[in-house]
Parts: sequence; structure tokens; C-alpha cells
Amino acid sequence: MTAAVAASAGTASEGPLYRILLIEDDPGDALLVEELLHDTGLRFELTTRATLTDARSVLAASAIDCILLDLHLPDAAGIAAVTAVRALAPHTAVIVLTGLSEARAGTDAMAAGAQDYLVKGKVEAELLHRTVRYAVYRSETERASIEAQATRLRAEENARLERGLLPPPIIDTSAVTVTTRYLPGTAMALLGGDFLDVVEGDDGLLHALVGDVSGHGPDAAALGVCLRIAWRSLVLGGHRGEDLLHLMERILVAERVSQSQFATCTLLTLDQNAATATLHLAGHHEPLLTTAEGTRELTAAHGIALGILPGLRSWPPTVVPLPPGGALTLYTDGLTEGHNGTTGERLGVQGLLALIDRLPQADPAAHVDLLIKETHTLNAGRHTDDLAVLRLDWGTRPDRC
Repeated sequence: MTAAVAASAGTASEGPLYRILLIEDDPGDALLVEELLHDTGLRFELTTRATLTDARSVLAASAIDCILLDLHLPDAAGIAAVTAVRALAPHTAVIVLTGLSEARAGTDAMAAGAQDYLVKGKVEAELLHRTVRYAVYRSETERASIEAQATRLRAEENARLERGLLPPPIIDTSAVTVTTRYLPGTAMALLGGDFLDVVEGDDGLLHALVGDVSGHGPDAAALGVCLRIAWRSLVLGGHRGEDLLHLMERILVAERVSQSQFATCTLLTLDQNAATATLHLAGHHEPLLTTAEGTRELTAAHGIALGILPGLRSWPPTVVPLPPGGALTLYTDGLTEGHNGTTGERLGVQGLLALIDRLPQADPAAHVDLLIKETHTLNAGRHTDDLAVLRLDWGTRPDRC
């Protein structure tokens, strides 16, 4: 049975509409509750069910603001009924209806999660009016508090993970300017598995890493942090190239939560004295090189992603000559997989290069920020992959960034 009623007198008719579910197996008591609701002046929509089983489908299909619950149902009774209803609708106000002889039932029900209780036979319209309003208000306040706490915890977890995924570079003597950015795919989302790092070795070479663990969420982020820390430790320990990637793959296989998890990455070693960059691509795309003539994608040999075929060790090196001044940009595919803003297709590398050509001159940090902003504007929120960007600038700043 369902009835929708709008109060007709005073300002109550302009108040909120309360969607109420009455779970009561006694038709007489159900009729009395409905009549009392009419007398409260509340705007309400009442749905009545005789059993918890029947109420289950209502709670699954409809938004309910308040549940009036009889403690003696054919399929649930006492505190067990309250617990069952709270499990079905954890963020909905629950008001328990008790009998005259049940002195402790109401307080026990509130201890089990109900917002309030009413004693049958002692309920007047004014009391019911006040109880429904306050119960719904308390329920909404509790939900807002829980959501705020969840937001704080998520922000704290993101901050901890971001410190692991986006560490400060270790640079002692290098004149290279390092710019890094990391953004989760959606606002307040948990960081994903993108990671990056920059380390200057004892040999004076600058080593850089950008990578992406498959998937999203805490497992991907944790594995990304693990691989990033492993890379830094191994580089500082003197490991390079194929040997370094082989050890990283062994760590990935040991730490991943499922055999389907893999990671792509680009390793770059910058030798300013030799004016070269050595690349190893493990399932990842090529970096971008910016010079006075513009920006282009480097051509490099491709190797297999880490964890796809463990032990294959297929990561050929590519040595690229570098100009006296310029910039290298390494990034994850969150920068290119968004939409291009016009045809509905992905931006892609060519679209990214065209966008860079249109950007005004700027210092490296401002350039990266503007690039990310423009790709987000074109995408208009339709694609939600994480992105990491690492830019290395050396020598005279290019005329076009």
C-alpha cells in the first residue's frame, strides 16, 4: 500500500517531502500511523509493507528518508530486525515502534543503530512530526560526517601514496631543471599506478623513469610505489639498462596481486658531456624532444612491458644525440588518451604535438601546467586515466616550449 499526501495548511505545505517506509504487519496499527501522519502537517509519501522481506525490494528500488519499524514482524523481531534494516539501508533514518510493555526495547534499538523510538498508544501527531524531522536530520548529519571522514582518509592516503609515486629528485651537481606533475584521473580519486623518478648517479649521469602499472586503485598505486623505490635503489646501486629492467620485473612478479598485472615504463639516461640520451622502452611510448626548432617524438626501439613474459629480457637500447639546449618530456598515456575536443577521437601523440605548437612561450613548470590544463579542457572530463609528466631541461631554454 502506498499513499502520497501533501499538507495543506500553513508553511508546512512548503516543507520537504518525506519518503517514509512503514514496516508493520498489523493493519490496524498501520492505519493509525497513516492517520497520525496526516495530522502532523508533514508532506509525506508513505509506503507500507508487512514483512522485512517485502520491505527489502522497496529499499532496493526507492529512495527512502525514514523507516518506521515495528519490532514484531513475522520474519524478524527485536534487535535483529533493527540490525537487518540498518544493513539494508545504512544511511536511512530508522524509528522503532515499540509496545507499552517493552520498557527497554526502544533504548536497545537506539543502541543498535535506530535514530529514535516511539511507544505505540502514546504517540500524538506533534510528537510524530518532531520525531520524523529530527530522526531524518540526525541521519543526514551522521551520513555527512561519515562522508567527510572518508574524504579526509582518502586525502591522507593519496598524500602518502603521492609521496611514494612523486618523490623529490636526487640531484647533486647536474644543471638539468626537473619538472614533475602527477594527477589522479578524477577529483578525489585514489591515485593509480603511474610513477616517476629522477636520480643523479655517482658517475654524473642523470637517470629518469616514468612508468604505469596496469589498473587503478590501491593495489596499482602500491605496486607503482614499490617499483619506483626499487628503481631508485637499483640505480644508486649501479644497475643499468637491461639488467635494471630484469630486476624490476622480478620485483613486479613477486609483488603483484594477480598474474594479469603488468607495468610499462621508459628508462632514460642523460649524459650531458656526451650530449646523448639512452632510452629503454618497456611497453611504453617514446619521449618528446623540444629544441629551438619545435617539439617532436623521438624514434626508439621498443621492448616488452614488465610482467607480460617474465624472463624474455627484450629491452633494446636506443642512443639519441641531443642539442646543446633543449628539453625531454616523458609522460604516461593519461596525457594523450583524453578526447581531442572536436571529433570525439583521442588526442593522441600527434594531437599533443599540435597542441604544444600552439602553446605560448613559458618556463618549464608553467609550460607543463598549461599543457595539462589544455588537455583537460579538450577532454571535458570524458576520460579519467591518471597522468604523470616529467620534463628535463638543459642548456639555454628553447625559444619554443
